[in-house]
Amino acid sequence: MKYITATSDLADAVYNVLHITIQSIYPKYYPREVVDFFCSHHSKEHVLEGIVTGNMGVLLDGREIMGTGCYDGNHITGVYVLPHYQKRGCGSQIMDCLEAEIVKKYDTAILDASLPAACLYEHRGYKTVGHGIYELENEVKLVYEIMEKKLI
Repeated sequence: MKYITATSDLADAVYNVLHITIQSIYPKYYPREVVDFFCSHHSKEHVLEGIVTGNMGVLLDGREIMGTGCYDGNHITGVYVLPHYQKRGCGSQIMDCLEAEIVKKYDTAILDASLPAACLYEHRGYKTVGHGIYELENEVKLVYEIMEKKLI
């Protein structure tokens, strides 16, 4: 496995990783409105914006993308691993790479934890410091944990 910075030629593949993962995993935890919100949020334009910053990477198994991660400043904005690669340490490897970049400029990493990923973050030493609420259609509310970890 190798983690590399994503390039624009990988945009469609990253988009597919995001959408396959969201559509496969999130319905087990969230109502349809939340799943739709995450799919809309992770548009092709959003993926390209992440790639342009140089802060988005992909975890490769040979030439196949297993997962992706992104950060902005000291905020980890996303970690997604294709369902058939989950429970193999891929998320942890992506997190290691994101934290290694963040610690170059910051002593703390923060993230907004989805329900499927909260346990991974807790096992890595992240602590809940607050909760966020995002109001969606049909009076559905997305509630998430705001977590942080000292890196130094």
